Amino acid sequence: MAGAGEGPLAGVRVVELAGIGPGPFAAMLLADLGADVVRVDRPGGTALGPPPEQDVTGRNKRSVVVDLKSAGGPGTVLDLAARADVLIEGFRPGVAERLGVGPDACHARNPGLVYGRMTGWGQHGPLAASAGHDIGYIAVTGALALGGPADGPPYPVANLLGDYAGGSLYLVVGVLAALQHARATGTGQVVDAAIVDGTAHLTAMLHGMLAAGRWQDRRGANLLDGGAPFYGTYETADGGHMAVGALEPQFYAEFVRLLGIGEPLPPREDPARWGELRRLVAERFATRSRAEWTEVFEGTDACVAPVLTLGEAPGHPHLAARGTFTEHGGITQPAPAPRFSATPAAVRRPPAPPGAHTAEVAHDWDVPALRPTPAPAPGPQQPGTLPPTSMEGQ
Repeated sequence: MAGAGEGPLAGVRVVELAGIGPGPFAAMLLADLGADVVRVDRPGGTALGPPPEQDVTGRNKRSVVVDLKSAGGPGTVLDLAARADVLIEGFRPGVAERLGVGPDACHARNPGLVYGRMTGWGQHGPLAASAGHDIGYIAVTGALALGGPADGPPYPVANLLGDYAGGSLYLVVGVLAALQHARATGTGQVVDAAIVDGTAHLTAMLHGMLAAGRWQDRRGANLLDGGAPFYGTYETADGGHMAVGALEPQFYAEFVRLLGIGEPLPPREDPARWGELRRLVAERFATRSRAEWTEVFEGTDACVAPVLTLGEAPGHPHLAARGTFTEHGGITQPAPAPRFSATPAAVRRPPAPPGAHTAEVAHDWDVPALRPTPAPAPGPQQPGTLPPTSMEGQ
């Protein structure tokens, strides 16, 4: 059994070819669950993202620096792949192959390797070679059209829906399923995780409702997209907002009672009167502050909660009691999830600076190519000069 805080994936080795967005998040999730994740950084780092020491997606990992465009770079990565269970890359289709670290090259060294590929458009299709970001991927799946007011433009919720929900989480599911297969058969495989595929998959229930005539294919007209006045957000007297999700009749009855409008409301079952109902609810919420309404609804079955900012969320009493957020290295951040009774996960390492663990990984994974070449002995020092210096892994 893994030791306390090591997580259920203790002993699993993962190579992450550094990138941005969903690939690093997927690797962080595997690392949070106990996998030994070695991130292969490129010289000079990446153009996007926060400084390495604040990049929470770099936690629980170790980092080495390898120049894949150098003569020995691809061979070093293949040495790592030969000792790994999983490799994750997020290049455009064909790039890993051109660099000499594609699936065929890796499987020639390690037939049982799970090779995870994280892209927006997938490994084939008319747009496979095109650039893109979360907003474009979710746009073509129909998911972006779900968010926003009926009389306004759709908007994304940061890059959570495409990059992380439709991308990272599907890559992790695919990698773990393929790892189970590899351990049962000795044969690895390629996992093609495309954000368009994962995001489309997330809309399965809505497609069923659409087919059944229970979902209108337009924004702000449905039960779960802000169309229903009992499932949406309302502004409070101080400019805050409350989220209402009183879907079931018994929860709605409790919501109405605590809201205290004091007059008969239009029937919620009549969409033709939803506008009138929404106006009355909005007027009532506007009479008190967010804190006051939170006190009214807290701990009830009305299904109402305050809308908190990222900075406010860690202080919510329920999240604080559960330890949903943690502080490590001076950074408040989400704690590992989900939770395990026998093999709990933990934040074990701060975000990894590029190349910080080159010598350590070279030893632990027995990859001699990672060991820095000893510098030649300095000659006689000239007056006014300083001896040469070196940085591990650079």
